[in-house]
Amino acid sequence: MKIPYGSQYIDDNDIQAVIDVLKGDWLTQGPNIDTFEKAFAQYVNAKYAIAFNSGTSALHGAMFAANVTVGDEIITSPITFAASANCGVYMGATPVLADIDPKTYCIDPEEIKKTISQKTKAIIPVDLAGYPVDMDKIKETTKDTDIVIVEDAAHALGATRKGEQIGTQADMTMFSFHPVKHITTAEGGMITTNNKEYYEKLKLFRSHGITKDADKLQKNDGPWYYEMQTLGYNYRITDMQCALGLSQLKKADKFINRRIQLADRYDKAFKDNPLIQTPPRPKEHDGRHVFHIYPILLDKSLDRKEIFIKLRENGIFCQVHYIPIHHQPYYQKQFNYQTSQFPKANDYYQREITIPLFPKMTDEEQAYVIENINKLT
Repeated sequence: MKIPYGSQYIDDNDIQAVIDVLKGDWLTQGPNIDTFEKAFAQYVNAKYAIAFNSGTSALHGAMFAANVTVGDEIITSPITFAASANCGVYMGATPVLADIDPKTYCIDPEEIKKTISQKTKAIIPVDLAGYPVDMDKIKETTKDTDIVIVEDAAHALGATRKGEQIGTQADMTMFSFHPVKHITTAEGGMITTNNKEYYEKLKLFRSHGITKDADKLQKNDGPWYYEMQTLGYNYRITDMQCALGLSQLKKADKFINRRIQLADRYDKAFKDNPLIQTPPRPKEHDGRHVFHIYPILLDKSLDRKEIFIKLRENGIFCQVHYIPIHHQPYYQKQFNYQTSQFPKANDYYQREITIPLFPKMTDEEQAYVIENINKLT
């Protein structure tokens, strides 16, 4: 038996949706892009959604829309994928890290307060594992400032915060469609926002800074004419990918409910194991955790590396999420971060293992994972 930590769920409808595009007239920039964006915006109750070829590209675009530039600072969590910090570095900004809250594994709003300066341009809170970060406290911290909040919700499609879908509470919200995420477009990402100015800037940025919109042209030589009005990138998603995304979006609630069901079963299975700490959840009235991953923390008396290797030897392909940003050689060299910084993030990293959880995981596979983990601990 081989069980990955995460996996896509592709059915015949998804395959047919892509085949239909392959048989049609559009492969790259076609009508499915606009349709997917509108359907996604409706799903999260946002006014606008802009699709990109990856979540990383989407974050880069958000930094452009927020006018992040050389000399600015952006704040994010040390426990996240590198893209959450890299997106600011792409614009010439300095990444500033704020330690996590052990009660949520997300960035601690109190630590954000300590790191805000006159140079802070943007904050990128991360909904780690699918836990909805405390946006109210973060917004309270930035009240009466021009700081832009870009929520990294790569893990959190379908999560809720006080009854509202994640996707509108920040100035911009990024979602990822990598195969292990809640829905997939193979690779892809999305920014949602209620701000029209951000929406227009994001559209320009993802397509070389070029527009063909007659109402926005400085001059117009004819129907062939276009203008490059800013420096942008080729971050466009394809019609094929958006056809897949549309098909997947129809099943998002089904996928999310299965993830939560599997997480409930893990919680119950490890409840009486004193050597395992299961993931935190928000109180029911505060929000819904959607479990992109299921991170367990091992007791300090256990050898994490030994357990990790033995699980893999037994066909359980666990993972670690994440190696902290301040442990990365690039960030230590370029920004003078030290491994010893951020003690709460370090404690999390030294004890964390991500165990398998994905919608098509069977009850039998999960029982096998539970059996092996309980034996090893």
